[in-house]
Amino acid sequence: MHYQKFLLQITPLCIAAALTGCKSGDQKTENSAASDTVKTSTVIVPPKTFTSGVEGPAVDANGVLYAVNFASEGTIGMLDAQENASLFVTLPEGSVGNGIRFSSKGEMFIADYPKHNILKVDMASKAISVFAHEDKMNQPNDIAIDDQDRIYASDPNWKENTGNLWRIDADGKVTLLEDSMGTSNGVEVSPDNKTLYVNESAQRNVWAYDLAPDGSISNKRILITFPDFGMDGMRCDEAGNLYIARYGKGTVAVVSPEGQVLYEVTLTGKSPTNVAFGGPDGKTVYVTLQDQGNIEKFEALLPGRAWRLSHSK
Repeated sequence: MHYQKFLLQITPLCIAAALTGCKSGDQKTENSAASDTVKTSTVIVPPKTFTSGVEGPAVDANGVLYAVNFASEGTIGMLDAQENASLFVTLPEGSVGNGIRFSSKGEMFIADYPKHNILKVDMASKAISVFAHEDKMNQPNDIAIDDQDRIYASDPNWKENTGNLWRIDADGKVTLLEDSMGTSNGVEVSPDNKTLYVNESAQRNVWAYDLAPDGSISNKRILITFPDFGMDGMRCDEAGNLYIARYGKGTVAVVSPEGQVLYEVTLTGKSPTNVAFGGPDGKTVYVTLQDQGNIEKFEALLPGRAWRLSHSK
């Protein structure tokens, strides 16, 4: 396979200091390490391996990468350690997946947007069940999960440029956390489980909320507003930096918990839909590309939050 590589676009901020908390005296060394470590994005499956609905993605505790809409709509594909793609499961008729996350028990949860469901997959038997259903949803889109296995689901209305935010508890109970948002899309929980992040694609806002131990949210504030292009899925690394798919720009922007853009990785396509951490050390970032129907990867400086959780048991 011919791999294409693209240079990283780096802002003049102290990248490694923000990522790792280095002291000012260490900045030169740490920045050299940053430029040496995070350089390229690499195509790992051919274009059109997935449909234009490629999303997800998510990595299980064994390092297997999953993404929705492999070869045809309504499927889940998987990439093994050698990055060979194959079919994992076909969803029930009429169901189409979007975001995927794994619980602390290793269960796969999928946002099924046409049927307003959160699906659950038993990874051993591949049995698929409806974990939660809510008729009032526009369409569950991206999902995040906290350390209590509560799911947070964005719920955009693309025609109206509005959206909602829902919580699904570990028993399947569905609670509306906020309505009348912009086009809610990417959603993520911070590593300390004290902050919930939600972005709005059309409005180009990333919001931060205080996340209480009971799953309630408060103190909504802007983390960052981008001046151009859109956003899709996002994930945190173990230090709380957000890796945001910049839809239309063709980059992944890395944003600190203080709302600073640390750097951006330029991709082959212009329409990244989501990101996930994996690889042997948790520092490989996988990116799904709508316009390419494929997946790319690049190396980050820190492991992902979800990867760290799955390897800390």
